Amino acid sequence: MEFNCSSPTTIPVVSTFASPFDTSAAVNGSDSTSTRKPISLWPGMYHSPVTNALWEAKSQIFERLLDPPKDAPPQSELLTKTPSQSRTSILYNLSSDYILREQYRDPWNEVRIGKLLEDLDALAGTISVKHCSDDDSTTRPLLLVTASVDKIVLKKPISVDIDLKIVGSVIWVGRSSIEIQLEVIQSTKENTDVSDSVALTANFIFVARDSKTGKAAPVNRLSPETEREKFLFEEAEARSKLRKRKRVDRREFEHGEINRLEALLAEGRIFCDMPALAGRDSILLKDTHLENALICQPQQRNIHGRIFGGFLMHRAFELAFSTAYAFAGLVPCFLEVDHVDFLRPVDVGDFLRLKSCVLYTELENPDQPLINVEVVAHVTRPEIRTSQVSNTFYFTFSVRPEAKATKNGFKIRNVVPATEEEARRILERMDAEMLTRKSQ
Repeated sequence: MEFNCSSPTTIPVVSTFASPFDTSAAVNGSDSTSTRKPISLWPGMYHSPVTNALWEAKSQIFERLLDPPKDAPPQSELLTKTPSQSRTSILYNLSSDYILREQYRDPWNEVRIGKLLEDLDALAGTISVKHCSDDDSTTRPLLLVTASVDKIVLKKPISVDIDLKIVGSVIWVGRSSIEIQLEVIQSTKENTDVSDSVALTANFIFVARDSKTGKAAPVNRLSPETEREKFLFEEAEARSKLRKRKRVDRREFEHGEINRLEALLAEGRIFCDMPALAGRDSILLKDTHLENALICQPQQRNIHGRIFGGFLMHRAFELAFSTAYAFAGLVPCFLEVDHVDFLRPVDVGDFLRLKSCVLYTELENPDQPLINVEVVAHVTRPEIRTSQVSNTFYFTFSVRPEAKATKNGFKIRNVVPATEEEARRILERMDAEMLTRKSQ
């Protein structure tokens, strides 16, 4: 895979701090005046190198979003665009930029996945703006928000010492929603095949709202050109229908479901009522809980004044990773994030509570036991005594083979529910995962 930095659709990313080994005013040869942006483009000092690069490259679009003309009319005529018109790349010069490499390094010399999730959301947002823009400064722009993340799958470990590229474009458009597919690509000299270079894939779904009325607004049409683009469009269309079917087909628990609930609760009741007789290979779901809380700061807001969706994914991932680590007793290996719905916006000043637990484990394959972690984000308002769920995340981890080899007698325990509510959550999650796998 060749990284072409001269392409207008490829945005190079450089470190956001001066290197301790370089006393020059410029970073990586860039003009120091390039950091002097209008104050409107600095919602806060919380921004990753990717967000910094995106604001540099797309400042004119963002300026119009932030300050549309007064009483500007909405877009009167929808345009037809191709996926290539929204295709954008981000290039990380990890091999040559020492400070950038240190900003993304985790303790195991790989890229921090939580930070990468934040960047993916930032890039998807820019791509959605490119597709929905009508290039007419006299009309009011759309408000575009992350509605959900369909799935994020890690295909192979991502090294922090090798250059990295994220490529994304719009692959499907509905009436007021668009789906963006992103691929994280990392090539080595030994492996130059494009398909084998894809380290991670992600699909983000954005919805458009009229920036004045707040109601759903139509977006520009999409015309796929190549066979690959047509295939991706059809796949995304099928996923959209599947999501709608899931919402419609949510049935009440019937007799068969009651039996499944009873089976799940059987061992949990032994733990609660006769703990001395409980199996040592199992653990109660409630005993895997971890939690953290934070006040959402102005530095974490996006250009619309609300908290980055990517920031929420970043914090949720870190908590899920810690939960899997404490549960397994070994360093976990991230595999995927399942479908995420952004149910409610999170604002500056909100009290955010993140609660995690190991929801269930899959132990059929002893070489790759799966740990399914649920993270629920609550927006809590103590002054009015309310707490509402803003997001629910589902992360899947395994255990690093090299870590497992260092611990004799290693074994992942089974997780059992103690309440009917916990059992229902497990069954709903298992059924959703099974339906997703069947559709693939």
